[in-house]
Amino acid sequence: MKIHIVTAGKIKEKYLQNGINEFLKRLGPFATVKIIEINEEKMRDNPSPAEKKQTLAQEGQRLLKQVPSGSYLIVLDVYGQGLSSEELAARIDQLALTGCSNITFLIGGAFGLSDEVRNAADLLLSFSRMTFTHQMVRLLLVEQIYRAFKINRGEKYHW
Repeated sequence: MKIHIVTAGKIKEKYLQNGINEFLKRLGPFATVKIIEINEEKMRDNPSPAEKKQTLAQEGQRLLKQVPSGSYLIVLDVYGQGLSSEELAARIDQLALTGCSNITFLIGGAFGLSDEVRNAADLLLSFSRMTFTHQMVRLLLVEQIYRAFKINRGEKYHW
């Protein structure tokens, strides 16, 4: 299985990058995982609603250009559907069983997502109603993808 993680912004904190790298290493036997980073759009302080919408639209278009053709697109969105780890694992397993071998997870930047990105999604997924930094979400995402593969293989997962 090929998994792409398309995201706006770079990881600046070393502890987050170390955690992400650890889970990418653990995912090696299960899937090929590629992280694609784009630069976040700049937004001035106190933008008007129209300026914010335009900035999100520009960033969204750049994010969507990175999604491989034919990939199942899961967009991480605070307003999306909440799934348990087991439900995410079942969704990934079902996709594989139906011949979908390419999944893309998309994480927007600090200012959110455009409607175009939300509308392009095959699944809007929320990790929580709480707000996390998009950098922290990347670590949580790779951990949950790893956990999903362990669940699907019937293997124990404990720290």
